[in-house]
Amino acid sequence: MAICIGVTAVASLSACTSASAGTSGSSSGQTSSTLQTVIKRGTLNVASCLTFPPFGSMDKSNKPQGFDVDVATAMATALGVKVHIVDTTSANRIPNLQTKKVDAVVCNFTTTAERAKQVSFSDPYIVAGEVLLVKKSSGIDTLKDLTGKTVAVTKGSTNGDAVKAGNPKAKIQEYDTSSAAVLAVKQGQADAMVEDSNFLNYQAKQDPSLKVTKDSVVPLEYNGIGVPLGDATWLQWVNTWLREFNTSGQAADLYKKWFGVDRPYPLNPSY
Repeated sequence: MAICIGVTAVASLSACTSASAGTSGSSSGQTSSTLQTVIKRGTLNVASCLTFPPFGSMDKSNKPQGFDVDVATAMATALGVKVHIVDTTSANRIPNLQTKKVDAVVCNFTTTAERAKQVSFSDPYIVAGEVLLVKKSSGIDTLKDLTGKTVAVTKGSTNGDAVKAGNPKAKIQEYDTSSAAVLAVKQGQADAMVEDSNFLNYQAKQDPSLKVTKDSVVPLEYNGIGVPLGDATWLQWVNTWLREFNTSGQAADLYKKWFGVDRPYPLNPSY
């Protein structure tokens, strides 16, 4: 499913071109990068997960909405082009980039060394812990409580491996979307779900029968914008824009708009 949204351009094409490091394209010898392609086309194609509120969903008018959708729209505005939102799943994020169906992925995309073999990642634009969503009556508070329990995870995510590493006796059940995994917990088909803390805190606010546990399955995860592998010019523009997007306060305002609180974690990790 693909939905096209028009945005008002606030940056000239010449400004977009100067934001890149040059016009030589990627390190693989391309004559032009995605940056030039997007500007010439007049449309930025972005994959977002529209079954993952408040990151992405469909409003009452069947139009995309959410934090990630707003980030993609702001990115297109800075380029002076329209944004074309392509609905995707976690499992299809990398294939969408590799087949050039989209120019970027803005869909709760956790940066990992394994994924970086296939796509390039921008600097972080949002940070999360990976926690458990359970029914308040479940008696589940930690990973240890998952022994013999069914844990819902999303296909294409790293959460199943993380759960198994923390408790090998947990049973993993994969679902196509995060919304389907949440529904499995609500209907008793799964005892718990592991997902992004930002997403699960939102779900718990919508349903008083649910709670989010304090026990994090993995350390903090840093989500970046995914772009095609090897296109250095495009990646540099995205990172340069992200720095402006964050330092201007626009990113913080969008986070508070969709999650109702200030960002709980700093964007840059400390060691």
